[in-house]
Amino acid sequence: MSTLSLRIPNSLHAQIKQLAKQEGISINQFLATAAAEKMSALLTEEYIEARAKRASLKKFRSVLKKVPDSEPEEYDRI
Repeated sequence: MSTLSLRIPNSLHAQIKQLAKQEGISINQFLATAAAEKMSALLTEEYIEARAKRASLKKFRSVLKKVPDSEPEEYDRI
């Protein structure tokens, strides 16, 4: 495990401290979780962009042709 020295405004530190206390976790755990959530969001975006580059409009339309032309169920109507 690594140690990270971080400089943040006092007001932000106070809010983090309060939220961590409300969650019943340490400030360290709060920040580690926040960093992991942000990384997940950014990496997901990269993954989707990479998949989109491999996309094929022809294959997409081929799959759509397999969808039956029928009315939606009553519970699924707008």
